[in-house]
Amino acid sequence: MEFDALLLSRIQFGFVIAFHIMFPAFTIGLAAFLAVCEGLWLKTGHETFKRLYLHWVKIFALAFAMGVVTGIVMSYQFGTNWSVFSEITGSVMGPMLAFEVLTAFFLEATFLGVMLFGWNKVGRKLHFAATCAVAIGTTLSAFWIISANSWMQTPTGFAVDPATGNFYATNWIEVIFNPSLPTRLGHMLLAAYITTAAVVLAAGAWQVIRGRLTEPTRWQMRMAAGTLTLLLPIQILVGHQSGEIAHEYQPAKIAVAEGWCESAPVQGTMLIAWPSDTECGHSGITIPGTSPYLFASAPKGEDLKGLDAFAREDRPPLWLVFYSFRIMVGAGLGMLGLGVWGCVLWWRKRLDHPGLFHWLAVPGGMLGFIAVITGWIVAEVGRQPYTVYGALRTVDSVSPISAGQVATSLLVFMVTYAIIFTAGTVYMARIATRGFDDDPPGQKDRRAPGSPLGAVDDPAETSDDIVAVE
Repeated sequence: MEFDALLLSRIQFGFVIAFHIMFPAFTIGLAAFLAVCEGLWLKTGHETFKRLYLHWVKIFALAFAMGVVTGIVMSYQFGTNWSVFSEITGSVMGPMLAFEVLTAFFLEATFLGVMLFGWNKVGRKLHFAATCAVAIGTTLSAFWIISANSWMQTPTGFAVDPATGNFYATNWIEVIFNPSLPTRLGHMLLAAYITTAAVVLAAGAWQVIRGRLTEPTRWQMRMAAGTLTLLLPIQILVGHQSGEIAHEYQPAKIAVAEGWCESAPVQGTMLIAWPSDTECGHSGITIPGTSPYLFASAPKGEDLKGLDAFAREDRPPLWLVFYSFRIMVGAGLGMLGLGVWGCVLWWRKRLDHPGLFHWLAVPGGMLGFIAVITGWIVAEVGRQPYTVYGALRTVDSVSPISAGQVATSLLVFMVTYAIIFTAGTVYMARIATRGFDDDPPGQKDRRAPGSPLGAVDDPAETSDDIVAVE
């Protein structure tokens, strides 16, 4: 394997996006969780939900900031490492990324300040509206990013300028709402909610283990376990539908993910595989005859394409896609098991007592991130050797730069990210797991019960004070 500028650019982009994608996935879900907590507090008046909000909003602020920084770094690479791709597809990709800034990022930036610093400055309903606006903004951001990426997976509504070879849109509705957008957007949003639920459950489990059981801890564990139990079966169905869309438009990706060697009307499911001397290059343990159930929409009587239907230069990398898909599925099933187990303990009134469940739930907080990263590997590596599937090859998209330049920047990114990511993650983990102790004197929210958000018990006291961040 030659580490040329193309391969190093791919590694660098994969490295950066692997770090970046974890923060949007977490903040999308956490913004929704915060909106639910504040809504429940306004509805019920139960102080537990307010304490949950004030606790997790600090983590949201840090995760949001890290997501913005890593996202900026990632976007710069379109100009440094992938300038040819940017030039060819800019007329299509550029407006969609601009819409993300105009409709989503501005919305988030406008109301984020009110959400973080307006707790004692604005009314209750206005603050809740700001929280909901930030949650909507994160969802809009996901919509535009997934739309642009899905167009690269299933490109429609465009043509090629014969004079320049550049792409341009002929139908923006088809570009934005391309065939894979609905299922991939749903899959990503559900993944974000599930990832956040796993983290919230892990934090609560650690608090129980450490003997820091409080009412907010009880509620966050119940909410997280219920979310995992409810959403993961839906996620499995949406993921299955996304796989059917991929089989229709990207058969090579499915052939690699499933490990199908030869084309046949009926295929099986390969559980594990290993290299072999066969013509296909690998062997494995297969459950035969599963394709009629997994790919029910495939035309009857036609062969399901295996690797033999594609030239070697048109096949995605086998092992990375094959095992990333299985890790993603395994992580999802692991979170489903934790959710169901947690709900059973809740029903038996044992969720608040430390045990094996809590010790497994703590590392289980990473399963959502593992599933998100491996899922993106399946989507992005499975699209190879194309940047725009079937229309623009990756080798024709890279900038005219040297391998040494890319290697240097990759090394700088790795060192910088190792320091910043480690520090940020450790700090967020400390906040999340330290529990819900009573606020220190002088830092309590001084609103009188039933008073508007911003009113205080003592009229002489100014409403300019903000709830202190621990």
